[in-house]
Amino acid sequence: MSGRFEKHGKVGVILVGNPPVNAIGHSVRLHIVDSLKTAAADEDIQAVVVACAGRTFMAGADIAEFKTGQKPPYLPDVIAALDAFPKPLVAAIHGTAFGGGFEIALACHYRVALFDAKVGLPEVKLGLMPGSGGTQRLPRLIGVEKALPLILSGDAVPVKQAAKLGIIDKVMDGDLLGEAIAFAEQKSVEGAPLPRVSEKIIDLAALPANYFEEQRQKAAREKRNLNSPQRIIDAVEVAATLPFEEGVAKERELFLSCLAHPQAKALQHVFFAERQAAKIPNLPKTVTEREVTSVAVIGAGTMGGGIAMNFANVGIPVSILEVSAEGLERGLATVRKNYESSAKRGRMTAEQVEERMALIRPTLDYGELKNADLIIEAVFETLGVKRQVFTRLDEVAKPGAILASNTSYLSIDAIAEFTSRPQDVIGLHFFSPANVMKLLEIVRGAKTAPDVLATALTLAKRIKKVGVVTGNCHGFIGNRMLQGYRREAGLLVLEGATPSQVDKALYDFGMPMGVLQMGDMAGQDIAYRSRQEMSADEYEPKAYRVADRLVEMGRPGLKAGAGYYEYDEGSRTPKPSQVTQKIIEEVRAEFGVTPRNISDHEIVERCFLAMVNIGCEILREGIAYRASDIDTVYVNGYGFPAYRGGPMFWAENEIGLGAALEKIRSYAATVSERWWKPSPLLEQLVAEGKGFADLK
Repeated sequence: MSGRFEKHGKVGVILVGNPPVNAIGHSVRLHIVDSLKTAAADEDIQAVVVACAGRTFMAGADIAEFKTGQKPPYLPDVIAALDAFPKPLVAAIHGTAFGGGFEIALACHYRVALFDAKVGLPEVKLGLMPGSGGTQRLPRLIGVEKALPLILSGDAVPVKQAAKLGIIDKVMDGDLLGEAIAFAEQKSVEGAPLPRVSEKIIDLAALPANYFEEQRQKAAREKRNLNSPQRIIDAVEVAATLPFEEGVAKERELFLSCLAHPQAKALQHVFFAERQAAKIPNLPKTVTEREVTSVAVIGAGTMGGGIAMNFANVGIPVSILEVSAEGLERGLATVRKNYESSAKRGRMTAEQVEERMALIRPTLDYGELKNADLIIEAVFETLGVKRQVFTRLDEVAKPGAILASNTSYLSIDAIAEFTSRPQDVIGLHFFSPANVMKLLEIVRGAKTAPDVLATALTLAKRIKKVGVVTGNCHGFIGNRMLQGYRREAGLLVLEGATPSQVDKALYDFGMPMGVLQMGDMAGQDIAYRSRQEMSADEYEPKAYRVADRLVEMGRPGLKAGAGYYEYDEGSRTPKPSQVTQKIIEEVRAEFGVTPRNISDHEIVERCFLAMVNIGCEILREGIAYRASDIDTVYVNGYGFPAYRGGPMFWAENEIGLGAALEKIRSYAATVSERWWKPSPLLEQLVAEGKGFADLK
């Protein structure tokens, strides 16, 4: 049983209880329908309240049923029963009312809520759309121009804002159930006609001309290549143009088309993969985490300042150390500028800016870091500089302090050996800009203590990052795979593609920008310096020869106004460069390469299959625990389109592992036997007819 039915005088209460989030599974749906029948048949009951036990209202559908299938009554049946109920019906909301839970509330005649509750329709984030009346009722309740942005964003709406929009009839601060019962009793006494949302009419003439077409064009720009936003617009247009029952039928048809679309499967994979990433197979659940109440960051550059902001944002004091007063002042000025920019956009108040700046304490003295619970190094990416920093930290940090490196490529084990306490050393690889990007690669060294790892995972959640644990190797998960991506892009340019063609093919695939432009934005000199730490047999020099030449002639990218592309002052828009084209031609001559016509299809296939082959090796070596962890890294840290599920999901579901292996073998024969040698793991999976989920 998922709840109970109670009588409070003349008010019936349908209490749902399906911990932890009151997901609307089969037993909940059955309970609501049966309780409505009971209440309708009881002449003493004059009104009904729908409420939930535990910490939240119905937070949405039971996602497990996406895989197992549903049994009747279905959610639309429940919604229809609520809508048709002949007595005043009040939804009493606390916690969150998301998705189907919000649709249940919209089907009730009235909605009351605790002051800190939230409502929303997040289906778009899973490649879906509301399928039980949400796109038909919300526009009728608050108007199309207010409703459509809420449905398209999928974001939670605080209840006070929802009340201003007209979604919530009364905001409460106290005994929600008691006040909701009193509210329901009052409505029954008033005897007014029941305000069914389904009976409201949308004034189509009040909308701007061409409103829906303009919204489609806007969604095509802002939610590029995505299917469900377009279907949501279709459904809301239906709400404005068709009778309610026809609109609900059309909404259901559109919902089922989204459910069957490959993007829904991919986005749901991403959803579950993020949650799975926090489960570490060999980390004891009994481990006691270390307390982190103060943090220090070494380096006040762009990365160090961004890292410091993450902790200040959640109220953790953070010291930031630099070697010079000028560098420290410059770094803090950048942090302040970032906060003030957020304030100008209305994301925080001027008072909050000052509160966060007050939590960031500048220092030039390592001695002032002696009480920090966690110290994160974010300095120059060479082992020599890291040695200096960690040797000094070993001298000043208190016993039990966690010593972390933000290194992108270098060995955490080598860094740990610079200290007398390797068990306290871990990698915390933030992504730039560190105060924005969601990913945090947590690098587990050979001697990293279990409690240090557990603390890092919890800390990632605390600072609102998606933490993914990786083993120690050059580049870890993300940057190791990026080598294949960059390598093939560099080779394709030599073989005949232009930089613009390579980047446009990757952009059209769904990446936020092409890999060559990405290098310009980050600075081509960063990867250049990393290659200086590598021997020539660890990478393909030919692939990076053009990039190396650009850096050596003072063209590292956007910050210098020139890299692969040229940039006007103050502009981030890349322009094709004759200088770069001349270098490309010179490098072709140097290596004896004759250019040929290259298709966009080949560009996409080579760039991403190179990554996937390396990803299989990362799995085989145990660097990543599961293929979905790799997908989580690439979706959250590198802009891989979530609607394609991540590179490993893409290879398995869009290409097929067997076809991917054949293509990799063909490139081994035509491009490079060395770099395209198929991963033994991929060969094994194909031979055994298995997929990535079969790996243990």
